[in-house]
Amino acid sequence: MTVSPAPQLLWLALGWLAYGVLHSLLAALAVKTWVTRRWPAFAPYYRLTYNLLALLLVLPLVWATFALPGEPLWRWSGPGAWLANGLAAAALVAAWFSTGAYDLGEFLGLKPLKEKRADAAEHDAFRISPLHRFVRHPWYSLGLVLIWTREMNAPLLVSALAVTLYLVIGSRLEEKKLEAHYGAAYREYRRRVPGLMPLPWKWLKTEEAKALMERSMQGSRHRQHEL
Repeated sequence: MTVSPAPQLLWLALGWLAYGVLHSLLAALAVKTWVTRRWPAFAPYYRLTYNLLALLLVLPLVWATFALPGEPLWRWSGPGAWLANGLAAAALVAAWFSTGAYDLGEFLGLKPLKEKRADAAEHDAFRISPLHRFVRHPWYSLGLVLIWTREMNAPLLVSALAVTLYLVIGSRLEEKKLEAHYGAAYREYRRRVPGLMPLPWKWLKTEEAKALMERSMQGSRHRQHEL
């Protein structure tokens, strides 16, 4: 019987911890502001560099997750397998169709380069897509569905727990930035829509989502006028 050695699992967990801390630190507004002041010429490249660095650093962790040995902790079979795979497939389809609700140029870091931005902060508008009417972080929620519908061994479980913890904490940190950026409109949205897990009694109707987006736009114009 092959069991993943505890020290290797510990190093894997520490690797995810270091990744999460660095990823969150580089996403912080204070760091972006510091970069903008210190190296203004680099500001347009910040988001793209951030994404590339995140990708390069996560690859060794993904490799270790699948390379480390470990006996299965659970396997789906029969109706459970159909349900797990069906949920995973639905999550992938939903993620694909929801890409249209995001400004991918802004997300990937190509738009700041094209516009030759003078700062490292994001400038995307407040959007409430159909999925955002039910959860504030739909891609995170769909990612969790993909993670927890897979079969698990010890390394996969360590990584699944680490990524889940990061998404929960990271979403909270991200929302502080969103609230600072979008103001009262986002505070109202946060009050009325759950973060990661849909709740039957907390969601927005289409007209309510449109009203909040319009409120955010008006707030943005007001702040620009004050500046």
